[in-house]
Amino acid sequence: MNDDIIENEASLVALEKRLGISRRSFMQMCAAMAATMGLPAGAEAAMIKAVATKKRPSVIWLHFQECTGCTESLLRAEHPTLEKLILDIISLDYHETLFAAAGHQAEAARRSAMKANKGKYILVVEGAIPTKDNGIYCKIGGQTAIEMLKECAADAAAVVAIGSCASWGGMPATPPNPTGAASAGEVLGKVIPNIPGCPPNPYNFLSTVVHFLTFGKLPDVDDIGRPKFAYSRLIHENCERRPHFDAGRFAMEFGDAGHKKGYCLYKLGCKGPETYANCPAILFGDVGNASWPVGTGHPCIGCTEKGIAFTKPIHALADLKTMRPPVGFPRIVEEQGVGATIGAAVLTAAVAGAAVGAGMQLAKNLGKNVPLDESEPAKKHEERNPS
Repeated sequence: MNDDIIENEASLVALEKRLGISRRSFMQMCAAMAATMGLPAGAEAAMIKAVATKKRPSVIWLHFQECTGCTESLLRAEHPTLEKLILDIISLDYHETLFAAAGHQAEAARRSAMKANKGKYILVVEGAIPTKDNGIYCKIGGQTAIEMLKECAADAAAVVAIGSCASWGGMPATPPNPTGAASAGEVLGKVIPNIPGCPPNPYNFLSTVVHFLTFGKLPDVDDIGRPKFAYSRLIHENCERRPHFDAGRFAMEFGDAGHKKGYCLYKLGCKGPETYANCPAILFGDVGNASWPVGTGHPCIGCTEKGIAFTKPIHALADLKTMRPPVGFPRIVEEQGVGATIGAAVLTAAVAGAAVGAGMQLAKNLGKNVPLDESEPAKKHEERNPS
């Protein structure tokens, strides 16, 4: 791709064997990630070099109040196999779900990794943190979730919240929120990078990690911590059902004719018009075309937005942030006419005749600076000043 890559041919050969995918596939993936993140030309080469030559960053992955769906989503992505890339690009030194170790051994491994990589490891938080009653509703190894999060975050190079629960509180924080579930950022008292979603798209996480590995920092985020490359545009803008919205064609019930024809799901409560994410652009799970909720016929629930998913009813209409449907909706099925009746034809002719007469009068008065509704004075003016 350029001189740097040619010079690192040996590293690329080793990378190919290590990842079990072709160099071409890996280069294409890096180029796609660079383009998705809006990076300048040449960034893909830096990414490839970083993955091929740099030491894998240590990652401490914590689980709190969640369903493990974020991890499950990551492990079930393919093309190329994402879990292979993730687990080979990073050194996953603590992950309760994937760990072979358990109990005291697992906690000893976590503390050992934190000590050996002090100030250099990435902390990934999955799940909300219960804060009520001093956090007694979630304990790991004798520590509350609050204590463990603060301990691990103290010496981390970066803290990333993955999934809606860690980002906003998600399902556990839904009213009445009996455990006082809160986001990782709220517990730490600062805005941290969030990769929200229920589950989040694993490629957004991979891109974030590769950006950190390449440039030594996380990608630019918006005012609530979401990477701009993934969460800067409304889902509605890139939705394949958008043309139907613009034309006023909506599914009114699940399974009706409009739903079967792929009409817009706005009337069924789709939150795409108020949700920022790249779901329709990169899809989910690599299982083929339309592999995302709206593509398969279900309204977006707004899982990447705080205060929408798990808070706003699924059937409630979205608050339109930008585009609105047309004022006059075309009917989905136009009625078939039978031709004009004699009475309608007569009426149409009378209206047309009146319009022609008014037009002729207007033309006659042009240039006389006389309003059309003052036709009588105009006649008198003409009689006094014959042409």
